[in-house]
Amino acid sequence: MNVRGNAHTLLQARRRDSLDKRQRVHTALATLEQQGKKITHTAVARTAGVSTWLTYTEGIREHIEAAQQRQQPNAPHPAPARGNPDATLRTELDLARHEIRTLREERQQLRYALQHQLGQQLDALSTTALTDRVDELTLHNQELADRLRQATDENTALTTRTTSLEQDLEAARTSLRRMIRNENTTR
Repeated sequence: MNVRGNAHTLLQARRRDSLDKRQRVHTALATLEQQGKKITHTAVARTAGVSTWLTYTEGIREHIEAAQQRQQPNAPHPAPARGNPDATLRTELDLARHEIRTLREERQQLRYALQHQLGQQLDALSTTALTDRVDELTLHNQELADRLRQATDENTALTTRTTSLEQDLEAARTSLRRMIRNENTTR
C-alpha cells in the first residue's frame, strides 16, 4: 500500500474542498448583502452550507466584518434628557447594548486567536512526520505479532511436553506400585 501517495491524494482533495467552501461563503455573503438581510457569522454559514468555524477563519472573517460595518447605521446615541426617567433608561439601555456589542467583538477576537493558534499547531505537524510515525508503529506492531506467535508456539510445545512427562510419571508410579506389591507378596 502506498501510504505517501494516499496522503498526497487526500491532501489535494482536502484543499479542493476547502477552496470550494470558501467560494460558497463569499457567494453567500454577497447574496445576503444584496438582499439586505442581517449579516452574521451564523447566517453566512447557514446560507453557504458550511460550519460557523469556517466563517471565523482568516480571509473569511474580514469580509464578514466589513459587510457588517457597511450594514450598521451611523445613528448618533441620544443624549440623556434631564429629569426624564424614560430618556435616562434609554441611554442606559443604549450604553448596555454598546458594552454587549464590544464584549461580543472581544469574544470573537479571542475565539479567532484561539482557532488561529490551534490551526498553526495542526499545520506544524507535517504529513511526512506522521507517515513516518505510522510506518514505525506498523513495524513495531509486526514485531510484537511475531513475538506473540513465537511465544504461543513455545507454550504449545511445552504443554505437549508436560502432558507427556505427566503420563510417563503416572506410568512409573503404577509400575513402582506393582513392584512393591510383588515384593510384599513374595516375602
